[in-house]
Amino acid sequence: MGARKRLAAEARKEAMKNVYMARLVDNPTSPRKTRIMADVIRGKDVDYALNVLKYSRREAAEKLLKLLKSAIANWQVKNEGARLEDANLYVKTIFVDGGRMLKRIRTAPQGRANRIRKRSNHVTIILGSRNAETEINNNINNEEEK
Repeated sequence: MGARKRLAAEARKEAMKNVYMARLVDNPTSPRKTRIMADVIRGKDVDYALNVLKYSRREAAEKLLKLLKSAIANWQVKNEGARLEDANLYVKTIFVDGGRMLKRIRTAPQGRANRIRKRSNHVTIILGSRNAETEINNNINNEEEK
């Protein structure tokens, strides 16, 4: 590997140290149904999001709850010794992309056939810490004043 690629890889790895994320791939629910719950928890504190997902009756809420717990566990792995309550975590980004589509056929009148599309989706959750972001903003403001 060349020096340029190695430096780029090291920079990418360093940037990922402060990103706490989890991905759910090929969730067998339509993206439209999952986006409803994703919109509810986007930008909210982790505690609030956990409670909303826990008590929601939608099928997508159960999968998103498990994914959010996975993202929290990823944060705990990267921040050993830090308390979750002090971190002030929130759902920084959540997006639902369309996944693969299973194509099936249903019989229709007069010898025809209609196509059924069984959709799936991919969900990505990225957590952020409000404390860390305020520190970064304070550092930027201090540098601008100098």
